[in-house]
Amino acid sequence: MAKSTDSTVTNDDGSTKRGLFNRKPRAKKKGPSRLKQIGEVFTMTRRHDPLVVWLMLLAFLVVVGVGVGIGALFNNWITGLILGIMLGLLAATFILSRRAERAAFAQIEGQPGAVGAALGTLRRGWIVEQQPVAANPRTQDFVFRAVGRAGVVLVTEGPQSRVRTLADGERKRLSRILPNVPIHVIHAGKEEGQVPIAKIGGALRKLKPTLTKVEVGAVSKRIASLGTKLPIPKGIDPYKARPDRRAMRGR
Repeated sequence: MAKSTDSTVTNDDGSTKRGLFNRKPRAKKKGPSRLKQIGEVFTMTRRHDPLVVWLMLLAFLVVVGVGVGIGALFNNWITGLILGIMLGLLAATFILSRRAERAAFAQIEGQPGAVGAALGTLRRGWIVEQQPVAANPRTQDFVFRAVGRAGVVLVTEGPQSRVRTLADGERKRLSRILPNVPIHVIHAGKEEGQVPIAKIGGALRKLKPTLTKVEVGAVSKRIASLGTKLPIPKGIDPYKARPDRRAMRGR
């Protein structure tokens, strides 16, 4: 019969094993530190935007200079210097976050599914469909959908002259089931009349709110009840083209 103590358990064959109360707790996996994350974002951004170093330095020095100047007016330049350094670091971090966002979008622009990845960075208030709601497997043109207080927004990916047919078909389909809900179409891309990937979020936020939060949920459920999700064409995964989340967090 096995004999046990608080620390070990002895089996009949003479082998021992750790007791229940002597087991070492599993070490928790620690994620990268905040400074390491900032370092990774800075490295990625500088690789695509070398000017970011000088902009950050300029912002830091200007804020520190203003802080020292204000402190000198009150005969307390040391306090002004300390506050200037702290605010200068904050200003430099803000510059880094904005330039990092642009660099992240520059990496995915032109890849299939880049619009879907950009919509995925929208903050609260928007319900974004994870997959394209319309697609052309041959040309790799897509239409993505987001629902918010502005109504339903369809964002196309591909040449405007070619993808317009997909967008018009989806808009007509939604108009039949949502006759009183505004339906907007935004064409993403670099062509004339299109919105760059990096500015899609801003374009959606500029749309005039017409629905309440409750109505947004009701519209989303109404669309989901149709159960007509479009399968992703074989060999295409739009969400392979994801921007760096750390670079998109902003301040």
